[in-house]
This record gives sequence, C-alpha cells and structure tokens, in this order.
Amino acid sequence: MSKDRRSRQTVFVVEDDEPMRDALALALGKAGYACETFPDATGFLNAFTRWPADRSGCLVLDIFLPDISGLDLQDRLSATADGLPIIFITGRGDIPMAVRAMKGGAVDVLPKPFKAEDLLERTAAALCADAKRRRIRRARKELRDRLVRLTPREKQVFERIAGGQANKAVAIDFGISERTVEIHRSRVMKKMQARNLADLVRMKFCLEGRQN
Repeated sequence: MSKDRRSRQTVFVVEDDEPMRDALALALGKAGYACETFPDATGFLNAFTRWPADRSGCLVLDIFLPDISGLDLQDRLSATADGLPIIFITGRGDIPMAVRAMKGGAVDVLPKPFKAEDLLERTAAALCADAKRRRIRRARKELRDRLVRLTPREKQVFERIAGGQANKAVAIDFGISERTVEIHRSRVMKKMQARNLADLVRMKFCLEGRQN
C-alpha cells in the first residue's frame, strides 16, 4: 500500500492507557497512516459522527475501556452502515471474549504485548477491506440512481436480460415482439451505461450484493 493511499485513510485508536495509546500512534504514524487517538469510546463516537462517509479507515480498539466496553462499541458500530473494521487489543481478554469479537466481524484480537509488525499487517488488511467495501457501496448507489431512470418495462427487461434470458424468451414471456425487446434492451444499455451484456450482468450482481 502506497504512502499516498495510506494518508487518505484513518486509523482510529481507542485505548485508555496513555503510554500504550502514544506508542500505537507512533508506530502507525511511522508507517505512514493518518491516526486519531481517543482515551474512551465516547470521545471516539463523538468524532466518528463527523467523519466523512467516503473516507475509509479502521479501528484499533481495546476491549476494556472506562466507559463503554470495546465489545459493546463493536455492537453499536455494526448496527450502522458506516461501521469500521476492528482490530481488538487486550491485556486480559479470555476465549469467550475473543470468540464474541470474531463473531462480531473483528479482523483479529491481538493479546498484549504484541509486535508492531503484527499490528501493521492487520491494519493494512483492515484498511484494504474497508476501502473495497466503500467502493462497492458507492458503485451500488450509482447503479441505483441509474436504475430509477428506467421505465417499469425497461426494469423488467433489465432483470430478464441480465439474468441470462434471450430476447426471444423475453418476448414470449411479455407477449411482445423481439424487435420491441431489442428496443427496450438498447435503452436499458444506454441508461445503465453498460458497454455490453457482461457489463449488465455485473451491474445486476452488484445491485443484488453479489459483487466480490
């Protein structure tokens, strides 16, 4: 990952131990990441509500915090569309806590003390995953904006053609001529900005959440 790419992403660190918090910020900063630190979950949540939705990031989160626990914060974030990938760190976690964290979608649980390289490796993976998720979400929104421009019949044709049906089969189903289907198909391609049939199929997959 390039330094320029890293500077456009943010690593949030929520850790109540100040020396540990400073050490994490130093390691992440040296690696080229923009980093924001917080001593508790409340401070992080207040800042996160003002964070641009189109900027990717991840969260390095202590399980034990003075106000809201890291696991409870994970639950709150998972209920929002703008949740972040989480790397948990803990000095006294147990197996049930680790299992709950991973079931909740955590990238990893790192027991203290851990090597800086391990944290940076997990951070890079988390940021890549979040950037990809946000790209897909933006693409899906753009496709939905295009989809609303289709007439009801064009939407039907889009679903059938992108689903693999031939023009003749669509014409029979709707009781219209193949030429009429071709006209609808041409309009669908133009409005959806699809270059070919494969493009149209990929758009359908993206809208259905099947894009990898």
